[in-house]
Parts: sequence; structure tokens; C-alpha cells
Amino acid sequence: MLAVLIGGAFVGLIAEGARNPQAAWAAFDFYLLRIIRFTLLQALLSTVLAVLPALVVARALSRHPVFPGRQLILQLFAVPLALPAIVAALGLLALLGRAGFLATPLGALIGEPWPGIYGLSGILVAHVFFNLPMATRLFLEALQTIPTDQHRLGVQLGFSASNTFRFIEWPALRKALPSVAGLVFMLCVTSFTLVLTLGGGPRATTLEVAIYQALRFDFDPARAVALTLVQLALTVVILAVLSRLGADTAGDANLSVAPRRFDRPNARERMINVALLVVTVVFVVSPLAAIVFAGLFADLQRLAFETSVRSATVTSLWLAFAAATVAIALSFALLRTRHLLQSRRPGGRPSLFERLTDRGAGYVLVVPPIVIGAGWFILLRTMTDLFALAPIMAITVNGVMAMPFALRLLRPAHDDAATRHDRLCASLGLTGWNRLRLIDWPSLRRPLTSAFAFAMALSLGDLGVIALFGSDAVKTLPYLLLERMGSYRTADAAGLGLFLAALTLALMLLSDRLGRSRR
Repeated sequence: MLAVLIGGAFVGLIAEGARNPQAAWAAFDFYLLRIIRFTLLQALLSTVLAVLPALVVARALSRHPVFPGRQLILQLFAVPLALPAIVAALGLLALLGRAGFLATPLGALIGEPWPGIYGLSGILVAHVFFNLPMATRLFLEALQTIPTDQHRLGVQLGFSASNTFRFIEWPALRKALPSVAGLVFMLCVTSFTLVLTLGGGPRATTLEVAIYQALRFDFDPARAVALTLVQLALTVVILAVLSRLGADTAGDANLSVAPRRFDRPNARERMINVALLVVTVVFVVSPLAAIVFAGLFADLQRLAFETSVRSATVTSLWLAFAAATVAIALSFALLRTRHLLQSRRPGGRPSLFERLTDRGAGYVLVVPPIVIGAGWFILLRTMTDLFALAPIMAITVNGVMAMPFALRLLRPAHDDAATRHDRLCASLGLTGWNRLRLIDWPSLRRPLTSAFAFAMALSLGDLGVIALFGSDAVKTLPYLLLERMGSYRTADAAGLGLFLAALTLALMLLSDRLGRSRR
């Protein structure tokens, strides 16, 4: 299925390029170069603005392994990872937009009406909001790998805070820095929803948004092919570099138990660290609070009974449910196939097919959803009604895109259950559904449910594919929210954003709770 999904997108792109090569080549013009430059520029600036503060904040948390509220801060830093991008953009606009909560004081500060954060500034703020907490958790995880003996030795040698950073903490951070920075850079390069809602015009457009505009507004397939090929090449290069650096493109930031430390920061350092943490927490909490306040000011009762809202909610839930089902079914099939190939191999190096089953799902991250959608959009536009295929495309693409994350949750429990139960099942002659129902299900129930909730939450807030294939007949909550924002119905958009955020976070909390119960 992975091969069909990605291969079909490539067939569409290649066929369109072969059909009209002159037009595709003519699309490589100054405008395309400007889009490429802006894509790389905003990604570079976003990476610097997110990663450098994350180093300092992670060190502050590491220097204080125990204090009231520390676990709450870490849980708070996980919220942006679960929040749909369009909801976060709505929260930032409610806070810093032209009519935002802070527009009046900021306007008084600069001596003129506050212009809002559209354009490059809005994109940077949004990317930092998403990536600063993630980078902080990843750096903190790197600091927690430092052996306790090194901290004890530093205290015995009388290390100051600067010496501790230089000789103990910086080596661990330096090792993680290229990987974390590369991961953030890749996420910013492939950002779609944030740039679409906060970009503010042609001067602030990235490749993915330009692909969407070329297909939905200009209907220029030749330019879409050129943009898609450039986006794909750029993504492949970035992921190749990340692979060489050992980066984890799934961005897992689960934290281990903080190691014991023997050094104690002095009063001055404690004040600085407290100030850093307060500023960071306020930065993360403010858009979330703006979402809640703006949503509560909306006419929630009217929205709840509005036909279009109820229809979009039902559509979002069943599409997310179907996508999660696809993700779990494919992930479990991939795990079983890999395990069977591994158990039947007498020894030596694994075959190519076995390696593909082991790492194949990760290859889908090389191709962003908008690229897959664009390829299929171009391929199918002359064959059938594109917008009638919106449910199929949304389910398939979102399900496949959730597979790498579902595999991370399922694989440890699956491999453990297979190791413990293989001989028993072989002796009893249990295979297939009977084995899953009678033997493996008790061990896999929690991780399967956790992975299902996680995949459903990822699909629920996605806008990439439905932005291309959505129509009046098929509207999801993110699509409806984007429509209300585009028609300046900000109160309705705020109410929908609050509702979508609540649904997504509830699924994420369920996934996290089930995962922790399993551990």
C-alpha cells in the first residue's frame, strides 16, 4: 500500500511532466526561486529561534531536577505537539492579531495601530511555539543521559556552574544539537497549515502552500509539478542529512527519570533559571489561553446545533476513525511480517524485503502529505470527480502518515508478546485470528488502543490532504475552521478551534494514559 500510495503520486507527476515538458520547465522561474529562498529562510530563522532558547531552558530544567510544578511544565510542553496546527494559528491570531487580546497594549507600545503577525513574523512565532517545547524535551532527554558519576565528580572537583556546563553538560548537548536542529528545520520546511493561515500573501509563501495554490486557485498543473519536484528533492536532501546525523524524524520526546544531581545552583542562578522558565511557560500558555478565552466568547450553543458544524464533526470523526484503523491494520501487518521473516531466517544478514518491513514505514516521511495529494490530484483530475475521492484520499494518506508513530507504540509490546508466546502457540497450533484473540490480545490491548487514539488524533487535526480534495460535500472541522477564518467569521472560528482542540487533546491524553499504564 505504501508503494501504491507514493508510486501513484510519482506517476501523476511524471505523466504531467511528460505531457507538457515545456510548461513544466518554464515554471522554473524567478518566482520559484523566490519561494525556495523564503522556504529555506523561514525554516532557518525558525530553527535558530527555537533551538537556541531550548538549549537554555533544557539546562535550567536539568539544573533543577526536583521542584514543585516541574512535571506539570513538562506535560505543558507536550501540549503543542498534540495541538492541530490550524488551532494553534487561531490562538496566535486571537492573541497577537490586529484585533487580538494584546493588540491595544502593543499598539500603544509602538505608537501606532498594531499590524498583527501576518507574514514572516507570524510564521516564526508559530514555528517557535510548536518547536521550542519539543526541542527543550529532546535536549533535556540528552542531558538526562549524562551518568550520575560525572555530576558527583564535578562536585568533588569544585566545578562552578560554567565549568559544569563546559565539561559535563555541553558535550551531551553538542552531540544532540545537529539532530534536534535538523529535525526542527525539516518540520519548518514542510510546514503547510501554519504558513497557509499566517503567511499573509505571495511574499510569505513556502513550497507546500504554493503547490496548494497552483492546484486549487490557479489550476496550473505544470507549475504544481515543478513545485512538487523541488519540494520532494529538498525534503530528500534534508532527511538524508538527518539520517547521517542520527536524527529521529518521528520526534519522540518521552522523558526518562531525571538523574540524581549533587551540585546546587546558587541564588543568582536560581533566579535566572526561574525567570527563564516563567517566560517560556507564559509563551507556551498564552496562545492556549487565547484559544480557550476566544472560544468561550463564541456562541457555542448556536455552533453546536448548526448543521454544517455537526456534519463536519461527524465527517472528521469517521474519517479519523477510518484512518486510525488503516494505520493500526497496516502497522500490525508490517510487524507480523517482519517477525515471521526474522524467525524463519537461519542467520546472516536480513533480506531486502525484511529490511523494508523493518524500516519501510519510515520512508513515507520523506514525502510530505501535500506532495502525495498533489501527485494524485494531477493523476486523477482527468479520470474521475476529484472531490468525490476526498474521503478515500484523506483516510489513506492520514492512515499511512500515522504509521511511523503507531509502530513506535506497538513494536515493543508486539515483539515482547511474540517472544513469550511463539512456542506456546506453535505447540497448540494457534495461528491468525485465534492466536490474536486468545493469546496476544491481553498484552497488546493497551498499546493497540493507545496507538489507535494517537493515530486518530493526528488524523483529526490534519488539513493537508483535505485542503486539496475538500469541497462543500466533504468538510472536516479543520476545513470548516479555515473557511470561517477566510470569511472573517472569527468568533465562529474560535469556537470551532476550541472544540477541535478539546477533541484532539482528549485523544492524546487517552493515548498517553494508556501508554503509561502499560509501562
